[in-house]
Amino acid sequence: MRTLEPIQEKQQPTEKSFLDKIKNIFHEATLDRKDYMVLLLTFSAMIGASFLVFRLKPYFNKLHQERLNTVWGEIFLNSTYVLLCIQIAFLLFIIFLYIRYRAIKSVSDDELPTCTVIVPAYNEGKLVWQTLHSLADSNYPKEKLQIISLDDGSKDDTWQWMLKAKAELGDRIEIYQQPKNMGKRHALYRAFKIGSGDVFVTVDSDSIVREDTLRNLVSPFITNEKCGAVGGNVQVLNSKSAMIPRMLNVSFVFSFEFIRSAQSVLGSVLCTPGALAGYRREAVMNCLEDWINQTFMGQPSDIGEDRAMTNMILKQGYHVLFQQNAYVFTNTPEKYKNLYKMFIRWERSNVRENIMMSKFAFKNFREGSKIGPRILLLNQWIRVIMAYPLTIVMLLFIITHPILFVVSTLSGIFLFSTIQVFFYSKRYNILESFWAYPYSIFYTFTLFWITPYAIATASRRGWLTRG
Repeated sequence: MRTLEPIQEKQQPTEKSFLDKIKNIFHEATLDRKDYMVLLLTFSAMIGASFLVFRLKPYFNKLHQERLNTVWGEIFLNSTYVLLCIQIAFLLFIIFLYIRYRAIKSVSDDELPTCTVIVPAYNEGKLVWQTLHSLADSNYPKEKLQIISLDDGSKDDTWQWMLKAKAELGDRIEIYQQPKNMGKRHALYRAFKIGSGDVFVTVDSDSIVREDTLRNLVSPFITNEKCGAVGGNVQVLNSKSAMIPRMLNVSFVFSFEFIRSAQSVLGSVLCTPGALAGYRREAVMNCLEDWINQTFMGQPSDIGEDRAMTNMILKQGYHVLFQQNAYVFTNTPEKYKNLYKMFIRWERSNVRENIMMSKFAFKNFREGSKIGPRILLLNQWIRVIMAYPLTIVMLLFIITHPILFVVSTLSGIFLFSTIQVFFYSKRYNILESFWAYPYSIFYTFTLFWITPYAIATASRRGWLTRG
């Protein structure tokens, strides 16, 4: 390791700075005037649209009849009914699984495995310092915990903050530098080679864990010998700093605590998140070289490393679980440009990994029932396959019947987003849950193009949100 000049005193972070952020997550929701205005306008628009649905019923009936009078219109309506029935059936299936889900409680200190925590960092500044301190503060037996952090050729002061953490935490952490920026996958690969733990845990360098997160995350590896990977419960750290993170917070809770809980019952969580994931050492080593050398359409795969690792572990016959009690708080984009770039990256890797999973999901890839993961994969493919038809239909609807489109869309959002509102309000608080409505409107009207664009550019490389 090369040494640098110490950081100026005025830049010194304090432990309070990130512990307070964690506490704020659990405080009662506080809204300012702007927030109330957004929610008021959202409710006004949805309630007004729901009222107009009844007032405009003759026009909807006329449109329906016009479609029935044409072959293509009849095909469209029948296809719509079939897709709606499939999605309702899938939702009921997920609800049934969610009801059955139970997080695994932490095992005793004696039973806990040796654990290597890996924190790759690139241009994170002081955030990596906060991450390393939160990990070091875990109530995990120190003699069983190895913390490794790698600076992936950062162009800012990330390395200085890592040096500061090293000076304060001593032998409790190990820090390394990549010779140049090589990407997150290569940083993780190097750490997997260095790590000595029976379980690997990966944590993003802008994330903070609770004291009991690590022990809760790795306990399934002890209680379930079939467990090859575990996903953590990701929540938004900067939910109070801007409107986009505030909206994303409700979406994240639904995605992790509802969807992944259901997938976990099937032993088939489709993606262990980069913000917090645990992997059985043997499972990682069995696929490590394939993972680092993965390509797609002739290009090296430098995104979606978490979904790729999950797929390769599922392919070995292992189960992949979710631990609702293993919390990690991570920063999310606060501006539209960074948000859509993040979604494009996710969707590109989703397209690639759906193809990869399809190569083994319908074979005898593991003992026991394989219906669950196949249903989950087929639902993923429905989203991908229908992306272009639905986008084309939507654009035609906007051009030919703009008022009917807006009214029906807002009414649909009011209906279906209530599921997320109900779930979040039961888990946390009702006031914050209302952000599901403006987020659905925001996504529908400004981010609908993400999936079609990601499909068309699936072979492109690049992290996009890293300068």
